[in-house]
Amino acid sequence: MSTTTYTVTGMTCGHCVSSVKEEVGEVPGVTGVDVDLETGRVDVSGDSFDDAAVRAAVKEAGYEVLAGR
Repeated sequence: MSTTTYTVTGMTCGHCVSSVKEEVGEVPGVTGVDVDLETGRVDVSGDSFDDAAVRAAVKEAGYEVLAGR
């Protein structure tokens, strides 16, 4: 299992956190999503998930990925 950390902008409340968790959690291979509202960090864990699919899921939730590592 691997974990990738993304920096996401535009999240301001608990609903934002829920939206990101829900969308990213539906990406195949993702087994966990941890969102830190204060820092904008989104830690995504899983096996063989597609980086582009995670970024698209964040965008679908209404936010922007600035960086991922």
